[in-house]
Amino acid sequence: STSTLQRRVVFGLDRDGIAGIAVRGAELIRRLASDQRGTEFVFEYSPESFTGTELDFAKEICEAVMDVWQPSREHRVILNLPATVEMSTPNIYADQIEWCHRNFRDREAFTLSVHPHNDRGSAVAAAELALMAGAERVEGTLFGNGERTGNVDLVTLAMNLFSQGIDPGLDITNIDELRRVVEACNQLPVHARHPYVGELVYTAFSGSHQDAIKKGMDARAASQSEIWDVPYLPIDPLDVGRTYEAIIRVNSQSGKGGVAYILKHDYHLDLPRRLQIEFMRVIQEITDVTGKEITPPEIWNAFTTTYLIPNANLELVEHETSDHAGSNGAGRTRLEAVVRLAGAERTISGRGNGPIAAFTDALAREVGIQVQVVDYVEHAVGSGSDATAVAYVEAAGGGRGAAWGVGMSPNILTASLKAVVSAANRLHLAVLSPIHKTDPVPGL
Repeated sequence: STSTLQRRVVFGLDRDGIAGIAVRGAELIRRLASDQRGTEFVFEYSPESFTGTELDFAKEICEAVMDVWQPSREHRVILNLPATVEMSTPNIYADQIEWCHRNFRDREAFTLSVHPHNDRGSAVAAAELALMAGAERVEGTLFGNGERTGNVDLVTLAMNLFSQGIDPGLDITNIDELRRVVEACNQLPVHARHPYVGELVYTAFSGSHQDAIKKGMDARAASQSEIWDVPYLPIDPLDVGRTYEAIIRVNSQSGKGGVAYILKHDYHLDLPRRLQIEFMRVIQEITDVTGKEITPPEIWNAFTTTYLIPNANLELVEHETSDHAGSNGAGRTRLEAVVRLAGAERTISGRGNGPIAAFTDALAREVGIQVQVVDYVEHAVGSGSDATAVAYVEAAGGGRGAAWGVGMSPNILTASLKAVVSAANRLHLAVLSPIHKTDPVPGL
C-alpha cells in the first residue's frame, strides 16, 4: 500500500522504502515470467490505497515499476489506480485519474485502469467519471460483491452505458440467471431494489406511476416505435430477459391504471375508463382488508366474480332475434329470450331499434326490470374462429344510479345480452356508480 496512513502505521517505511518493495516485486514477476517460455503475460501494477496517496508519489512509484517491465505501445502494461477505500466524492477521484492520465510518462505504453470500492455508496458514479477522465478499464464485481461495502457493480455500470445507447460489450440478456449464479456462489441474496436486477426494479405500486406506465406502453404499441420511451422505466425489461408481467403490481396504494394494465396485458380485456374506476373500488376493498399486494390471478378472480359469474337473480339461457320493417320503413328488431329469474325459467319477448333495446324492452314489460343502457363498448379477444367477443354495458335503472356489466361469448350478440344481464344484476345489488350522461348508443 502506498498511502500515507499505511506507510506510517502498517509498514513503518518512507516513500523510498515503499517504492523499493514495489520495484523488487516487479523484478521478481518479470524473472518468473521469463522462465515460462511460450506464454504471453500482461503485467499489472496497483498502488494499493491510491486515493490516500500523494499524486506525485503515485506517479513516481508507477513509473519505477514500468522502468522494470519496459512496456511499449505493442506490449502495454496495466496501471490500476484503486479507490481501495472510497474517501471522497466521485469528482475528486476523477480529478486524480485525469491528473495521472495527463502526467504519467509513456502514456501509450500502459492501459489506465480503475478499481473503485463503494464505501461511500458512489462506486458506480466514480467509475463513470473516471472513464470520462481518461480511464480505459474498470475492475469490479457482479452486483457489487467484495470487501466491506463491495466493489463497483459491473452490471449496473454496464447497464448505465446501455441505457444511454452505448454497447458495454457484456452479454446481460439473461440477468436473472446471472443473479441466480451469483447468489449461489456467494451465498448472499441480491436486494430486491438492486438496480436493473432486483425483483422489484421494473415494478410500480404507485397509482400515478402505474397510470403513466400504462399510457406509455399503449402509446408505444400504437406508434410501433422501436425507441424505448416509457415513463418510469429507463430500459426495456425485455432487453435483460425480464417480462412485462411484473411491471405493475397492485396494492392499496395503486390506482385504476395498474388494474387496467394487468387485465389488458394478462387477460386481453380493454376496460372502458369508467368501468376501470368502478372495478378499482372492488380491488380497493380487498387490499384494504388484506393489507397485502393482490396478484393478477386474484384480480382476475375478483373481476369474474363481480361481472362474469351468473347471478342467481337473473340469467340468460337462450335468445333469438328477427328483424322487421316498420310502417315508416325503419328497421325494428324482435327478440325472444329464455331467462332464469330466481331459479325459474320463463320466456320473454320485446321489440326495439336493435337487439339490446329489444332485450331491455322485454325485461321491463315482462319481468319488471328497468334497465337503461348508458354506454356500450365491445372488442374481440383473439382472432379467427377462436375469437371471443367481450361486451361492456353501463346501465341505469329505477333511480338507482349506474352499474357496469360485462359479457363474454364467441357470439357478439350473446356477449352483449350477457353484459346487460350482468349490469341488471349489479343494479339489483345496488353496486352503483353515479350516472354519466352520454349520447344515445346507436343500434341498441
